[in-house]
Amino acid sequence: MHSSSACFRRVAALFLLGAAVACNDSTGPVETNRRYEVWVVDQSNSPGVAYGGTIHVFQDTVLAPERTAAATSTSIDLGGATASMCMSATGAQPVRPHTIVFNAAGTHAVVAFVASGHVAIINTGTRAPVACVRSLPGAGGGQQAHHAMISPDQSTILVANQNGKRLERIDANFSANTFTLNAPAALDLAGCTTPSGAACQLAAVRPDNAPILVEFDPSGNLAFATLRGGGMFAVNWRTTPMSIRAEYDSATLKAAGLAPLRVGTSLFVSSGTNAFRLYRIPMSGFSATTATPPNTPAPTVLASSAVTGSDAHGMAGVGSANFVWVADRGLNRIDIFETTGASKLSSIEMAGSVSGDPAPDLLAVAPKGDLVFVTLKGPNALTGGALGTGSTPGVGVMRVDQNGRAGRFVRVVPISNRDAGGVERADPHGIAVLVR
Repeated sequence: MHSSSACFRRVAALFLLGAAVACNDSTGPVETNRRYEVWVVDQSNSPGVAYGGTIHVFQDTVLAPERTAAATSTSIDLGGATASMCMSATGAQPVRPHTIVFNAAGTHAVVAFVASGHVAIINTGTRAPVACVRSLPGAGGGQQAHHAMISPDQSTILVANQNGKRLERIDANFSANTFTLNAPAALDLAGCTTPSGAACQLAAVRPDNAPILVEFDPSGNLAFATLRGGGMFAVNWRTTPMSIRAEYDSATLKAAGLAPLRVGTSLFVSSGTNAFRLYRIPMSGFSATTATPPNTPAPTVLASSAVTGSDAHGMAGVGSANFVWVADRGLNRIDIFETTGASKLSSIEMAGSVSGDPAPDLLAVAPKGDLVFVTLKGPNALTGGALGTGSTPGVGVMRVDQNGRAGRFVRVVPISNRDAGGVERADPHGIAVLVR
């Protein structure tokens, strides 16, 4: 996501490159004729070893809905140069690449490894690693990087150290290829105290403060971290250590907290295992300098129900960000909400002739907004448990209809990683679009 000023700077840069673009305050520049790539992270180990993983890079043409020929991709083996760099820098191998994001210039990819706690930075032009940083041990010795997100000013990478229950800050300089873990800046979510004087982690209030995902507000001064046991914190990430400015408990934002997504001036939060929940929070009520009372600004509950087998997961703003698509990998569907509405508009049922059990996971939108790409889980999923398994690992291609109010699941682009015994191990998860 981009702030308005960042949007117009990006538009100006793209215009100089000959792109037809427009600016939208909610979504940043809409690029209408640029070529792009879709980068997909397979969490399964590199062949023959117990670490690494693979990034599959698909050109836009091979993901076209009407294409019938087999789609080919370029593979980046994270068990090669990236693993060597991580071992040299940290003394440990990177295990289970989970999420991927690009910096604003598109020159670097940032990959978080959920099992080992590594964050690898990769040059998108050479596709070679330039740095590898590892999160520090936290609660109970936990050391994970479930998600890494780049600040709007590009100076920082925030890391959700999941089982370590820490929010960590990497000082970043993408131009100089220097990335340093700023240990004094870390926020101990298991042992800290909130502005109201409450313990950050407390039974029946916030029972499990494992941070899941991070999102920034439009100003770039606040970061929002969702919590596995329910609840959320808004954090001023510029202070050392980082400081909490707003607190939500598990009764207000229920477990299992997952995706925060900024669309315009609202923050959408999905959560739920055997439940489907979606909340909308106005970001105008937050301050980077002054703490707000607990659970304010109050969220609007767009959906909250106990549904056996449901697992609300990835989200995306679709149709010039007028609609939010929420993937339910347990029930094999995409639920669609209007960003300004108060209830669900429709659902895209995905199980059927294209895939019997797609298990849609994370979403990325094509630059023109006409397609949505979704990672589809494999039969031996490494994250997500039983609700996170599917039968057709790969990338699902979805047409956007009615400017985002509806859509169609039209194609699976397979991703495979069979072990020596012929067992399918591929488990796609992270996905991002890189505009060239």
